[in-house]
Amino acid sequence: MITFARIVAAAFALTTGGIACAQQQSLLNVSYDVAREFYKDVNAAFVPWYKKTADRDVKIEQSHGGSSAQARAVADGLEADVVTMNTTTDIEFLADKGLVAKDWQKRFPDDASPTTSTMLFLVRNGNPKGIKDWDDLIRPGVQVVVVNPKTGGNGRYTYLSAWGYMKKKGASDAQAAEFVGKLFRNVPVLARGGRDATTAFLQRNIGDVLVTFESEVESVNQEFGAQKVDVVYPSISIVAENPVAVVERTVAKKGTADLAKAYLNFLYGEEAQEIAAKHHIRPRNPAVLRKYSATFKPLRLFTVQELFGSLSQAQKIHFNDGGEFDRLYTVK
Repeated sequence: MITFARIVAAAFALTTGGIACAQQQSLLNVSYDVAREFYKDVNAAFVPWYKKTADRDVKIEQSHGGSSAQARAVADGLEADVVTMNTTTDIEFLADKGLVAKDWQKRFPDDASPTTSTMLFLVRNGNPKGIKDWDDLIRPGVQVVVVNPKTGGNGRYTYLSAWGYMKKKGASDAQAAEFVGKLFRNVPVLARGGRDATTAFLQRNIGDVLVTFESEVESVNQEFGAQKVDVVYPSISIVAENPVAVVERTVAKKGTADLAKAYLNFLYGEEAQEIAAKHHIRPRNPAVLRKYSATFKPLRLFTVQELFGSLSQAQKIHFNDGGEFDRLYTVK
């Protein structure tokens, strides 16, 4: 027999349970492919930090894929609270759609890029093809695994790194274009994203060299074991910024604006900067960067702004439909 006391108790339980649920917010971080392990560790650090500082429970969810594909998914309705990408053009795309603030780069320090990376080569153990620099990637018989520049920032930075390598050596744009064309003729298949490229290289055994972000070194070691690959730092490479932004549409709907801002600000703190360094992602914090100087080997770096004006300009010239990449690359 159900008594009045039991009904009251059940109602109280539902009410308190609803309060508990209301106290816990959730946040979705939509990010690029090879950052999943980094953000897994960041989230594990952020949750107790937020509980301690804001006295709120929070659940952090992750979504990863090719950077541009992820941006399109958000534009199509994926309810990201924050986006943490590897190219500014993907966030500018969302800003043009009205989903991200127009002045998003001014909302956080360092043009809203708490970390950076660069492009390097992963080769098979022992480096059997003797890969040392970009010139080796255009040799006959060398197969190169890269991300499609149309779908991922990893691929765009690879393309721009190769182009910039030639420009830094005094080449003309025509000579740089010829060089990049030769490189992509050595690409057997374009990967969708950074992790897809790594899987093709290590699990499907495609290619002799994988061009990818520096951060992928640690991911490969953790997932596939040490000594599976050798790391080759080219003589010249590019500074790849990792921009972040709040997705205004989502936080307005969910009431998570403060949480989203706290999450992105946390990325600049010493704890998150240490986590970045441990994942071979270059921290902005100078002290943390010095501490991990053995991890981040010195090499000659150039910025996108230095050679291409901006990623937006590079996008229009090189990666939009009918641009330089379409002219240079023939689908196999």
